[in-house]
Amino acid sequence: MPHDIHSHDHKTAHLHAHRHGDAEHQHYFADRSQSLLAWALGLTLFFAMVEVVFGFLSNSLALISDAGHMVTDSAALGLALLAQLIAKRPPTSKHTFGFGRSEALAAFVNGLVMLGVVAWISFEAIQRLFKPEPVQGGMVMLVAAIGLAINIIVAWVLSHDKESMNTKAALIHVMGDLLGSVAAIVSGAIIAYTGWMPIDPILSIFVSLLILKSTFGVIKDSFHFLMKGVPHHINFIKIGEDLEATPGVAAVHDLHIWDMSPGQPALIGHLEIDDLSAWPRILETIKKMLLEKHGIDHITLQAEVLRDDEFDDSHCNPQH
Repeated sequence: MPHDIHSHDHKTAHLHAHRHGDAEHQHYFADRSQSLLAWALGLTLFFAMVEVVFGFLSNSLALISDAGHMVTDSAALGLALLAQLIAKRPPTSKHTFGFGRSEALAAFVNGLVMLGVVAWISFEAIQRLFKPEPVQGGMVMLVAAIGLAINIIVAWVLSHDKESMNTKAALIHVMGDLLGSVAAIVSGAIIAYTGWMPIDPILSIFVSLLILKSTFGVIKDSFHFLMKGVPHHINFIKIGEDLEATPGVAAVHDLHIWDMSPGQPALIGHLEIDDLSAWPRILETIKKMLLEKHGIDHITLQAEVLRDDEFDDSHCNPQH
């Protein structure tokens, strides 16, 4: 049995191997480190527990909101860490594209969870606007100040990973927390010096609204990626025009462009050419053009020669 497993893995690796002239990326992230996410997760989870305790002790919604954000951040960072571990796995015979898409899936889930947290905070804040509750301002200021320092450290740590879509989603959670800590400090100061309790729910709602825009951005980007949308930096129409402008190419159809993994675009399509014997030369020209002008090196193209009868039929009865 071990021999069969080894043989199966060897055959899988052989089929996935990229030869000279193929795309350079390997469908997985073997060199991506998890230490940044691990440190961020540890710090966030520890202080989330601290804020939950003191948030209820001080009866501050602003502090509880910040604690809620940090608990959500812990889940977001945990998902991000798990997704990166999964994304490091090489392709298999069942998952030939690898597992890089797991990062976008985790980012999408994180965004949905954040929407739920914002909705809960807003609901509680509205209730407190009509029925203010006493808050211990001094305790809120102290704990929120410590939370602000923790969030700055975590945000600095996460900012060092500029490639992962999922880490960017987790960073947005942390930036929301940072705003929450500032709001909690302001809320505690106003309550401590003036005794005006409505400031607590007001600032909670304000922070929630600020976070919504970033959260929708994460959901939109990750959804677009999961649905295999054309990468935002790529002009689909222009690529079609460039392909048809290549000498020897008569027409282009069944063209698809998407990201196989974040930042790794792929293209497939059918090209109708005048002379099939010229295909090697045409293909080399196209590969060079797509890489230099559009940054695409993972290309699968099928060459076809359009016969006169097919041309006539296509005009009489157009079908894809």
